[in-house]
Parts: sequence; C-alpha cells; structure tokens
Amino acid sequence: MSTNPIYREQLQEAQRGPHTAKLFGIRFPLMVEPYTFDSAGALSEDYDGGYWEFYILSNGGFYMAPTSRESFHVVCANGFEGDLSADAFGITACLYAYSLLSFAADDDLAAECTRQYHWLREYAAQHPEAASIWKATD
Repeated sequence: MSTNPIYREQLQEAQRGPHTAKLFGIRFPLMVEPYTFDSAGALSEDYDGGYWEFYILSNGGFYMAPTSRESFHVVCANGFEGDLSADAFGITACLYAYSLLSFAADDDLAAECTRQYHWLREYAAQHPEAASIWKATD
C-alpha cells in the first residue's frame, strides 16, 4: 500500500472512451459498466440509473461515481446499513464489481480488475468515508 497521497482527476467526456478502452478494452461496456451499475442497484434502493463521472487515480486506478444524488442509503448483505456520499457509493460499487470480475474466465479482464480493486482500495483508505466504505465492502 502506498504511503503517498493518491490524487484523482476527473476524465473529460472526450477522454472517457479512450481511457476505459485502454484499461478494459471492449469488456468495459460489456462487463465492467453493467457489473458496476448492477452492484449499485443491489446496494441501494435509491439508485435508479443516471450519469456517472469517471475518475483516474495517480496510482493507476480508475473508478466511477453517480451524479444523480448527493448521497445514497446503502444496505449490504454483510449487515452494513448507512448513508454514503455519491463518491463513496461509486467507490463501493466499483469495488464490488472489480471483486466479482476478478474471478472472470477472461484472464486479462480478471487481472485488470484485480489491479483496479487494489488501486481503488489504496485510494479509498484515504477517503473521508473510508470507515463506511470498509464496512460496506467487508
């Protein structure tokens, strides 16, 4: 785990496709996005779709966060229940998706999602809502 602060940068609209294609190829719109959106729907009844911002991290990571609400009430199968900001909710949904996809039959996708999972956890560790993100993903 990095001891240096990890910074995020929001991708502009024109950067979104090229960046996700570089990381995941065609698997982004076919698997990564749908798994993330499905995870969001399973985590919160508040989630009903909408636009998501894309972020790159200074450690190589990538995540998305919805813009449709300021916060989401989350109920997890592990017993966690609480409210997360849209940013923390996006991080949590991406961690769920990356975790699931790290077991994909496609070895390249599994390897990239494993890397993304760990890079995003490094960033989440410094997030103001880190304790809630850990409880939601434990």
